[in-house]
Amino acid sequence: MQLEKLRQLVLDTLADMKARDVEVMDVRGKTAVTDFMIVASGTSDRHVKAIAETVAFRSKEAGEVPLGTEGLAEGEWALVDLNGVVVHVMLPKVRDFYNLERLWSAPSVVSTLASHSA
Repeated sequence: MQLEKLRQLVLDTLADMKARDVEVMDVRGKTAVTDFMIVASGTSDRHVKAIAETVAFRSKEAGEVPLGTEGLAEGEWALVDLNGVVVHVMLPKVRDFYNLERLWSAPSVVSTLASHSA
């Protein structure tokens, strides 16, 4: 599946499942792990699990089988790895603690060092 279509499928699924505070981060050039990280919040551990399970199900249904899922048993932080898109669904308190948006928006060390040597 084309990357943009996969990203839109995830965003549509998150909207359908009433995920909150959805953020899309383009991490190309910052990591080789994925192109986009999508972070969303659920209102309870059940909601977090349901959102992540539905993202995994709908992507598989569309022909994009997840490489893996994590955290579905606990429901505080669930991850769905779709290769080009990694989806993090968290309870708000967990999301506040880890603050992935700030982590991935920070300039990379390589680019910071390169700008100082120029």
